[in-house]
Amino acid sequence: MRRHRNVKIVATLGPASDTHEMIGALHKAGADVFRLNMSHGSHEEIRAKHAIIRQIEEETGTMIGILADLQGPKLRVGTFVKETEELVEGQNFRLDLDSAPGDARRVNLPHPEIFAALDAGSHLLVNDGKIRLKVIECAKDFADCEVLTGGTISNRKGVNVPDVVLPLAALSEKDRADLEFVCELGVDWLALSFVQRPEDVEEARTLARGRAAILSKIEKPSAVECFDEILAASDGIMVARGDLGVELPVQNVPPIQKRLVRKCRAAAKPVIVATQMLESMVSSPMPTRAEVSDVATAIYEGADAVMLSAESAAGDYPVEAVSTMDRVAIEVEQDPTYTEIIEASRKADRMTVADGIVAAAREIAETTDIKAICCFTQSGTTALLTARERPRVPIIALTPLVRTARRLALTWGCYCVMTGPLDRFKKAVVSAARAAREGGFAESTDQIVVTAGVPFNVPGSTNILRVAPCDERLIFASDPE
Repeated sequence: MRRHRNVKIVATLGPASDTHEMIGALHKAGADVFRLNMSHGSHEEIRAKHAIIRQIEEETGTMIGILADLQGPKLRVGTFVKETEELVEGQNFRLDLDSAPGDARRVNLPHPEIFAALDAGSHLLVNDGKIRLKVIECAKDFADCEVLTGGTISNRKGVNVPDVVLPLAALSEKDRADLEFVCELGVDWLALSFVQRPEDVEEARTLARGRAAILSKIEKPSAVECFDEILAASDGIMVARGDLGVELPVQNVPPIQKRLVRKCRAAAKPVIVATQMLESMVSSPMPTRAEVSDVATAIYEGADAVMLSAESAAGDYPVEAVSTMDRVAIEVEQDPTYTEIIEASRKADRMTVADGIVAAAREIAETTDIKAICCFTQSGTTALLTARERPRVPIIALTPLVRTARRLALTWGCYCVMTGPLDRFKKAVVSAARAAREGGFAESTDQIVVTAGVPFNVPGSTNILRVAPCDERLIFASDPE
């Protein structure tokens, strides 16, 4: 199933999209990767969705990525005697460890680690930032605050602490159990919530033991501050603009998004732009113009993927949301300005032979009549480096490893094809030509660029490039051995 765009679409599954019929329709409409939200649903429900995705993958003959999004630690206030209270700007309000139900003057915050990290002047945000508190005085078991922005506070509303790095692990006990479950199940990507520092990523990598790639969600100011280190420790990034927009002034989010996307591309690591991209389509068959512009902006910036959350998980129009995102992506990528922006932002830093090979492949493809770049890859690195170049022609990633093919479903422009084991470059060229023809990328009269590493089956050994015909008879005639 060939897509006529390079950017990938991630669709979250939920109550509105948990049947074989609906998940198949979402894939047909344009979903390349499915997100399983571990905050919702039992392990058996997650297992059922996973089985359906793999069945659709087999039925369609396409590689589908599966992303398991771990919940992360949830910081919430306790309960209230009246269930809700109104906080007024300027009043005092206490958060403490007392488990008794709260009132208009105080409420339980059952997280001693928060009190240990707070200082006078720190800010706390309740209910997605609708209520803003400033700490006046604090100790190990309480924080007396001034209400900066009032509003309704109710049972178990979430709390954000933007000013400090909290002494909390990114993985709760639930996350650890979920991580082991989905890794054994066979997901391709693990998304980590509440990442604050690179050590959080390393902990997850140790637990995953290579069974899934690690994607860090950037949703806290502390993660933005040490982003370079987090990026180095991660296999991919999600710019989670929802929580980021709660903990930072909203006007700060667009430039941060642009900066992080460019850094990910320079590092040849996939990046997803997520949260509220087509939010109105939860209840409307049509998006707003502003939402369409938002999706387009992420694509113009060079994001590998754009993501739907509630729109596909719980909305009334999940297929329409995916179709809309697909159409926007196709239209943007046909715009000459898109090519100008993408090529103007191309980094020239190249340090290895593989860097030089993929850069040469892109140059040759764009200056001659080449239909596709076919790259043989064991670990996925060559395909990622090729995608970083953002070539004007399709990228066909050929690999003998199904886990590599599925992970690359998240990467810009990569059309993934499974191959058998190879031991000679001529066989690789023949396989590439066949994949280009069968995928509808080229005819037998066309030419392709083939890159590979010799000897085969050695990750990171890309060292050879060939311009080859798509006619197998010409391949054998030019290389009889």
